Amino acid sequence: MSPAPSLLALNNIEVIYDRVFLAVKGVSIDVQKGCLVTLLGANGAGKSTVLKAISGLLAPERGEVTRGDITFSGASMLALDPPTRVRRGIVQVLEGRRVFGHLTPTENLLAAVPRSRSRSHTKALIDRTFGWFPRLAERAKAKAGYLSGGEQQMLAIGRALMTEPELLLLDEPSLGLAPFLVDEIFDIIKRINKDGGVSVLLVEQNAAAALDVADTAYLIENGRVVMSGTAEVIRSNPDVAESYLGGHGKVDYLAVKHYRRRKRWLA
Repeated sequence: MSPAPSLLALNNIEVIYDRVFLAVKGVSIDVQKGCLVTLLGANGAGKSTVLKAISGLLAPERGEVTRGDITFSGASMLALDPPTRVRRGIVQVLEGRRVFGHLTPTENLLAAVPRSRSRSHTKALIDRTFGWFPRLAERAKAKAGYLSGGEQQMLAIGRALMTEPELLLLDEPSLGLAPFLVDEIFDIIKRINKDGGVSVLLVEQNAAAALDVADTAYLIENGRVVMSGTAEVIRSNPDVAESYLGGHGKVDYLAVKHYRRRKRWLA
């Protein structure tokens, strides 16, 4: 069986902030069409920077891609501004939810709809979103500022989906949420990927939750990819188990593309 075609490819990219600080160092990542890929790592490892390099949101933070290339459906994205990247099919849900608190969930969803969409198409998109997030349908007339943290996270994801993306970038969707809400949101993310056909690149510190839904995983430390492979192989790696999952496991090292000598990547 031939592999799925590549949708997004990062080819040896470097990102520098303020023309001084090298935050991402030669990162290469591949997201195949229809797949759910997770990017794991500790705080400050460079995960969010990678997402912003893809979505084009580095400039406001005085960051830039200084080496390598980012291609989407075979075309380079580096010269495109963020709105153009959204129109091409890439949308990012930023860390911290950032919904419009004075608007209702329905109004938040409408705010993301491109002007070219017809009323009937827009209604179908809203109905689809409420189908994925029944909690939002129940709170459709409440102000978004009064929603719970989990409901606001659902709304942020739902709003991004109103642009009908091919690739959804998620930055720490579990941040600050109760465990039962984390499970619910990750179940919905998996449905969006499998049933909705949306490719997903997920940045997450909750490695256990991310590996449960992902097809492929990359581990970043100090701005570099130090390990990659299937979610099953990464989960069973003893270093990952000890440092991110609170346990130990067995691993087939030959199945991991970028394995470093045990503990070396932690240095």
